[in-house]
Amino acid sequence: MDSFTPLFSYAAALAVAAAIPGPGVAALVGQALGNGLRPAMFFLAGIALGDVAWLTVAVAGLAALAQVFAGALLVIKLMGGAYLVWLAWKFWTTDASIVRAQGARSQDGLRSMLAGFTLTLGNPKTIIFYMALLPAVLDLRQVHPTEWSLLALLTVLVLFAVLSPYAVLSAKARGMMKSSTALARINRTAAGIIGAAGMLILGQAAQTLTRRA
Repeated sequence: MDSFTPLFSYAAALAVAAAIPGPGVAALVGQALGNGLRPAMFFLAGIALGDVAWLTVAVAGLAALAQVFAGALLVIKLMGGAYLVWLAWKFWTTDASIVRAQGARSQDGLRSMLAGFTLTLGNPKTIIFYMALLPAVLDLRQVHPTEWSLLALLTVLVLFAVLSPYAVLSAKARGMMKSSTALARINRTAAGIIGAAGMLILGQAAQTLTRRA
């Protein structure tokens, strides 16, 4: 890349795409409401890693290969949707006492990160951005390892800048709730948000299977 103009164009396009609410944003908000800020930030890190993975696929010119492995991506999408539905059920049925709510915040960060990563790999919006829109703002033939490193770093920074407020504000909303009744309502709100995102992803996967049948 001859100048920083393509980088700014890429960052702007990514920021707009990331800001549009979708399954990823809904799941992030649900994580923050249900488990607190720390697991939500791990979840966000997984989302960012998934985006870097798709960026790498696009830069390497593997769009055709991605189409070959469309079946594997469909399986990933089903797994991500099923996980969100399971997480929603867990939030809905978990005892919402303050002690348990505090314990939930310490859940495994790696599991949250993997959940965000899996969700991103199966998110149609992410796939469309990196496979279709990215070439419109960048000449992928001119992207070398150094430029890829800058793009990857820029991807992580933009996603954290755009999506962190969702997690922080949602976690603060949970932190303001002190009674078990209020926490139960927050948990069920989180369950509804995450469950809706999971069902949306499963519905999209079902439509894909129907078209293939």
